[in-house]
Amino acid sequence: MARSSNLVASTATALLLLLLSTCSCRAASSSGKNPTAVVLPVRKDGATLQYLTSFRQRTPQTPVTAVLDLGGATLWVDCDPGSYASSSYARVPCASKPCRLARTAACATSCVGAPSPGCLNDTCGGFPENTVTRVATGGNLITDVLSVPTTFRPTPGPLAAAPAFLFACGAKFLTEGLASGAAGMASLSRARFALPTQLAATFRFSPRFALCLPSTTSAGVVVFGDAPYAFQPGVDLSGSLLYTPLLVNNVSTAGVSSKGDKSTEYFIGVTAIKVNGRAVPLNATLLGIDKQGVGGTKLSTVAPYTVLETSIHKAVTDAFAAETAMIPRVAAVAPFRLCYDGSKVGSTRVGPAVPTVELVLQNQATSWVVFGANSMVPARGGALCLGVVDGGPAPRTSVVVGGHMMEDNLLEFDLQRSRLGFSSSLLFRQTTCNNFRLG
Repeated sequence: MARSSNLVASTATALLLLLLSTCSCRAASSSGKNPTAVVLPVRKDGATLQYLTSFRQRTPQTPVTAVLDLGGATLWVDCDPGSYASSSYARVPCASKPCRLARTAACATSCVGAPSPGCLNDTCGGFPENTVTRVATGGNLITDVLSVPTTFRPTPGPLAAAPAFLFACGAKFLTEGLASGAAGMASLSRARFALPTQLAATFRFSPRFALCLPSTTSAGVVVFGDAPYAFQPGVDLSGSLLYTPLLVNNVSTAGVSSKGDKSTEYFIGVTAIKVNGRAVPLNATLLGIDKQGVGGTKLSTVAPYTVLETSIHKAVTDAFAAETAMIPRVAAVAPFRLCYDGSKVGSTRVGPAVPTVELVLQNQATSWVVFGANSMVPARGGALCLGVVDGGPAPRTSVVVGGHMMEDNLLEFDLQRSRLGFSSSLLFRQTTCNNFRLG
């Protein structure tokens, strides 16, 4: 086994507790009918800026909190002694089909002592990774009951149970760097045993999910399957999303992988960046993915802010500074380079009154337009900073769209059609992720 190195909004916390404490549970095959969709509530941790979700797992049912991750391979939780107790877990045998599908050559054969989730022989091995700290370890792959809500608003509804949900056993040290109370990480990636594919296979709905990340003061949601994208008051985005292809990086971007593995993260084809409608002069080759899997643009929920390769970062911040020359500047506040006197910046329905930042996508006719609520970050001393971070001169990925830029935007990840749907800011519709309604 290898080892390398709160402020939570009360409304969001209350919603999570309500969902987890008042629902009655049903099996996936109850009455011979599967749910058409299931949901996970999301809240933002003010101390780490990580996005947390909660669900029930094990027998007896136990509430579990995990950090949401658009990367990763599967759900993993701490299985150290005293951390995991269940009468319904089962090992994944080394020669089994699930073990082959997991594409791992690891097999536990030398564990001594009383059997437990973290100590089983003839058990398929995985490599759970903390993608925040980039620490990975070895751990057993096992299955257990996972229960998730079927409604979100107006009231919590019954839970749907996945009776044999496959996940990886991590260790206590692997949770270091995660938000307080998090027992692991929940993967939303393309991987075979990440939540989207497993839940779709279990409940037999479409392999897609919609992600709506909250700001610090609200609650958000992940909805899996076939559901309308309805928000209070009377907003339905089901037929109004813009779409762009999801690209496949042919080289794995995971911390642990085998030769020939493809990345299971979500890449999109950004071809240019505009500020206030004007193209930013930059090295466009950095926006493509080369044969070594370097470059391109991916989406990440573990990066709190958007991270740009050094030359792209300089080009974007220089262009933004030129377009905001009339707004008084203040000293930079780490990790940001470009900051303003927040008292001198006007406000609009979609946040601070600043120029738009536009990600021009593959077909040139489609752009993801980012407004002030998603481009600007309040900082100490009343500063208001452009929320992009310098990722260095040679990062693995040139543009990493971080969580702040995705907040209060509805994003649909359609794995079957390999496309991303996006709404732009929900603030334009006078609603937020907190107002999503299912039920």
